Amino acid sequence: MLLAIDIGNTNIVIGGIGAGGKIAFEARIATDRIKTSDQYGAEIKSMLGLFDIRPQDVDGCIISSVVPPVFNSVRTGIIKVTGKTPMVVGPGLKTGLNIQMDNPSQVGSDRIVIAVAALAEYEPPLILLDLGTATTIEVVGKGSTYLGGCIIPGVRVSLEALTSRAAQLPGIRLDQPKKVIGKNTVDCMRSGIMYGTAAMLDGMLDRVEEEMGCSATVVATGGMAQFIVPLCHREIRLEKDLLLKGLSIIYQKNKKP
Repeated sequence: MLLAIDIGNTNIVIGGIGAGGKIAFEARIATDRIKTSDQYGAEIKSMLGLFDIRPQDVDGCIISSVVPPVFNSVRTGIIKVTGKTPMVVGPGLKTGLNIQMDNPSQVGSDRIVIAVAALAEYEPPLILLDLGTATTIEVVGKGSTYLGGCIIPGVRVSLEALTSRAAQLPGIRLDQPKKVIGKNTVDCMRSGIMYGTAAMLDGMLDRVEEEMGCSATVVATGGMAQFIVPLCHREIRLEKDLLLKGLSIIYQKNKKP
């Protein structure tokens, strides 16, 4: 079994991938910058046990990370638990992408992983949305060419900024709004955050396609995607497992025979 781990700003996604790229399990633990390698190792071992996976069942590991302070602790924790040195997504690995950025090494590893997974499922041109701590838009053109994208404050980040800076606005749950026009403070906030994000994505997709000069298949992933995508007017395909699928593909492209 392949142990695939993506270290995000809010959560660490842990996945077990079996033969044929089938996802055997997926779990999440909170990203904590002060945890030690022993603590992360214990949590990873606990997650494996929760799904009846023994450390010796792990044949290989791969990590992508956008949180440098946490990366070494997680990597060392994995080595302690499995005895395997993880493959790390970064410069030097074969991805099949032609990255046309000013500084390709600055592209987040999670962006690369998602693009690789999407290209395995859909024909380019593609516009990929990831609704997590940040809301990101990335564009992949014909010939598997990574053209660039946009980075926007995430849904929860925007809400936290609003409630922390406006004394009379309460913290709220991000449930689906009943109407665009709210009748009380909570409904007004919920509508503004949820429908506002959906309208922003619709508008950004129009502008991106206008700049590209063609239409594109739009694919969304990330923790907030399942709540925001149904509110969008555009046709957007929801793929919740893109990260794990992409990590599996990259591992297979680069593992030693």
